[in-house]
Amino acid sequence: MVVLKLLSAREMYGYEIVQAIQRETKNNLSFGEGCIYPYLHYFEKEKLVSSWRKEVDGRSRYYYQITARGRKRLEELSAEWKRVADGIGLVMGGQYA
Repeated sequence: MVVLKLLSAREMYGYEIVQAIQRETKNNLSFGEGCIYPYLHYFEKEKLVSSWRKEVDGRSRYYYQITARGRKRLEELSAEWKRVADGIGLVMGGQYA
């Protein structure tokens, strides 16, 4: 869900996604590239993202962007996450709701 959310804002390459996760979560979440790429490949297989090779400063990188199908899946996951977070908040006495 986090990867799809980040890609909904702009296209990124793998390591850039890793850095964005750390930055946006204030280092509360941290994943190596080895964790991110299997998700990106799965998302691509499921047509949630598309990718293309691009040369930048003499380096070849794969850039990823969310597809319309990916945006729909992000909406579904976000709604599910909200339900779970709200439920946990209720159990925890409203601390997090």
